[in-house]
Order: sequence, then structure tokens, then C-alpha cells
Amino acid sequence: MVSRTVLAHQVFTGVSRGHLASLVEELAGPWQAVVEGRRHEARGGARKREAGAGVRHWLVFVDRLVATLVHLRHDLPHVALGLLFGVDRSTITRAIGEIRGLLAERGCAVPDRPGLRLRTPADVFAYAQAEGIELRLDATEVQVRRPPASRGGRRAFVSGKKKQNTMKATVVADHEGRRLWTDALRPGRMHDATAARNEGIGTCFQHFRDVEVLLDDGYLGLRRDHPGQAVTPPRKGNKISPPEVLEARLQARHRHSSMRITVEHALADHKRWKQLVRWTHRRENLPATYRAMAGLVSDRNTTG
Repeated sequence: MVSRTVLAHQVFTGVSRGHLASLVEELAGPWQAVVEGRRHEARGGARKREAGAGVRHWLVFVDRLVATLVHLRHDLPHVALGLLFGVDRSTITRAIGEIRGLLAERGCAVPDRPGLRLRTPADVFAYAQAEGIELRLDATEVQVRRPPASRGGRRAFVSGKKKQNTMKATVVADHEGRRLWTDALRPGRMHDATAARNEGIGTCFQHFRDVEVLLDDGYLGLRRDHPGQAVTPPRKGNKISPPEVLEARLQARHRHSSMRITVEHALADHKRWKQLVRWTHRRENLPATYRAMAGLVSDRNTTG
């Protein structure tokens, strides 16, 4: 067993001690409620002994949270984490599954608004309209394992851009590159604009008319459906265009790219977490993992 103080260091968890303390305070209650709910279902009724009686957890809540953060940050195997914490691998697996779900449900923190978190696209658009913020939206892909040959839908994960099996995440950030929302991830073959529509972005444009979103050339369909709100770079000039027209469009595209670059910085944050460089675990666990990391990154951004 390794000292708990050492394992809770920012080098292992990726978060400061102050941030870790706030996570403990925020998630301890929901975790205890989940545990009590599971116990209530197992025994088929209310507890018959006083609270605190019975077998103690081999791995207390703080250790479960630290183990999950270390796993997310460095992708250590469950067996190795079990050795570090002095418990069985199955205990670590169960703990990570519990804490990862709680982290994924937190949503993204809002800059300068302690306690306010955004969990849906409607929350983000409402916040942007109330604060007069211009949003940036883009997609990123995470490489995943190829589905087995006996399973249907294998082609759905083959990305036309990456030429690999991927899953695609849509991310919304503000003008300073602070992440405000991420979706539940889609198969890599799906087009960026289609993934955005499936998450309800088109409906948000209709209900929040004052919100503008900067996009790249992959979202021309959204610009067609929502002119003035979905802003993409101007089209490139053709070969027969006068030189001054080509230069003007080139400068306009450059200005648009300079304003939209902040969402690229938000997308780059996930590369700091080893699990999202290349996902080698079950694909059904990737959406919760990505949302959990997005929430943690947004916490860091709000504190500078």
C-alpha cells in the first residue's frame, strides 16, 4: 500500500488539493444515497439496524474518488490500483464505475458563477443569451477499438476523416475557450452537423434567437438552416475571381479562424488525460468518462 497522501497529490489525480476537497464535499452525499439505495433494494425494505452499524467499507469514499481520478488521468489498470490501495481488483472496478457516473452527471461549471452548472444545450444557449456571449462549437474524435466481426454496425465507427474507428464528441466553449458543454458522443462516421442536430442544437437556435455560434466549414448545413446565428467562414474564392476578392475572402477566413481558435484549445484539454488519447476499454463507458473529464476541466478553468 502507498501513502494516501501521496496518491492524492495533483501529479496523480490531475486536480489540486483544494479542488479534491470540493469534490469530496460535493459528491459524498450523492454517493451515500446511491449506496443506501442499493442496500435498500438488496434487503427489500428499510434498514433494521442503526446507521453506521454493519461491515465497514474496505475502500472509503475519499479513496474511491482518488482511485477514479488516478485511473482517468493516467489510465492505470485496475489491478495496479488495487495493489496501491491494498484492495482487490473487483473493489476498484466497482468504485470507478460508481464515481465515474457521479462525475459525469455534474455538468460543466460556469465562469464566475459558483454553484451553477450547465448540463444540456438549452442550458448553454440560455446562459449565452442572458450574458451576451458568443459561443464556439466544434467536434473532436477519440480512437476506439474496432467492434468484433460478429457484431453489426461496424462501419458506423469508421471515421471518414481519421480512417480509424472513432467516437465523436461535440463541444461548446465560450470566447475564452472555457468548455461549457459536451454531448454523449456519437459513432465516428456520423457527420458533425448531424451529430449537432441530434443533440438538439437546431432546436436551441430556434428558441434562442439572439445567440450566435462560430462554426467551421463542417457545419454549412446549420448555417443554411439558421442564417445569422450559425456563423461559418466565407467560402473560398474560385479561380476566376479577381485578386482583390480572393485576398478579401482569405482575410475574412483568417479573422473567423482567429476568433474560433478558442474552441480548439478547449478540445485540446482532453489530450492531457491519457484515457482519451486512445480509448482501449468498453465503448459504452466512453461517454460517461468524457463527460466526467469535461466537468473536471471546466472546474479548473473557472478557478484560473
